[in-house]
Amino acid sequence: MPSRKTNPEFMTGVPELLILRLLTEREMYGYEIVQAIEAATGEAIKVGEGVVYPILHALEEQGCLSSRKKPVNGRTRVYYAATATGKKRLGLLMGEWQRITEAVGAVVKGTKHANA
Repeated sequence: MPSRKTNPEFMTGVPELLILRLLTEREMYGYEIVQAIEAATGEAIKVGEGVVYPILHALEEQGCLSSRKKPVNGRTRVYYAATATGKKRLGLLMGEWQRITEAVGAVVKGTKHANA
């Protein structure tokens, strides 16, 4: 049986959506986000810190996230939280996600479609 790939190529953009959604619930630091995505998706989606941190930095630059440094056990962690701009972006992304998943679902289920 072939191994199941957890992050196929069509997943582009999904980590951003997941990160924003998780950070609207509570602030988290990078590795905590990695773990939360894996747990929330039942390990169907696994992203590493190399995926998460560039997204966090880009979202912060766009004003979608705020960050604060917090000392924890002698280390400094950067915690991120969604801003009002981030929540607005999440709403847009969720709308797009819904539209795309419904369209793909229609094709996968074999619903009628127009002849080209």
